Amino acid sequence: QVQLVESGGGLVQAGGSLRLSCAVSGRSFSTYAMGWFRQAPGEEREFVASISRSGGNKYYVDSAKGRFTISRDNAKNTVYLQMNSLKPEDTAVYYCAASVRGIVAPTRAGYDYWGQGTQVTVSS
Repeated sequence: QVQLVESGGGLVQAGGSLRLSCAVSGRSFSTYAMGWFRQAPGEEREFVASISRSGGNKYYVDSAKGRFTISRDNAKNTVYLQMNSLKPEDTAVYYCAASVRGIVAPTRAGYDYWGQGTQVTVSS
């Protein structure tokens, strides 16, 4: 069973930055595409960013472009989400997800394993 553990969430003022990390268990991390999703209270879980197996291809939701950067370190089995210029509307629980099939599409259905989430709260 693949386990994903997110960390790095917290409370930050608008305009601030956070770096989320997601550590993935097992030996197959480099074969997974990885994604970040978020879910605000009362809302559906939405796609934020994804990255291909090698890290060569990255995709973002429009609201994250220019502010968020997804990256990965295959030697450390870890994927990151650097979030800058944070806004109150970025407040949500952030989840990382792994796609065994290497799918980087912005849909939940493409991902096979999920972490428990980390809370990000941006105050105005």
